[in-house]
Amino acid sequence: MLGLAFAMAAQPGGGQPAGAQSAIMNIVPLIFMFGIFYFLLIRPQQKKAKEHRSLLDALKKGDQVVTAGGIHGKISAIDGDVVMLEIASGVSIKITKGFIASISKTDK
Repeated sequence: MLGLAFAMAAQPGGGQPAGAQSAIMNIVPLIFMFGIFYFLLIRPQQKKAKEHRSLLDALKKGDQVVTAGGIHGKISAIDGDVVMLEIASGVSIKITKGFIASISKTDK
């Protein structure tokens, strides 16, 4: 018990107790790991989501698109969050705008 009291006491030079310095040194690796996760996982994911949002905002009638399910089609109408997609001549389907993955480069 007496040894514990000496371990928690201030250092002779007036510095911090040994326990406080150890606690700070245990936090440094956690901060370093968070930085790695932020730059390798969180930041690229946020950037990709921002690009997808701007793609969806720029959609207009007549664009050739590809859905997340792989369906290719031409936008025939946009009504808020719902898109009418013409997948064949005279065949249109309704899809949610968020499921459009990309704008197709081919014009058929």
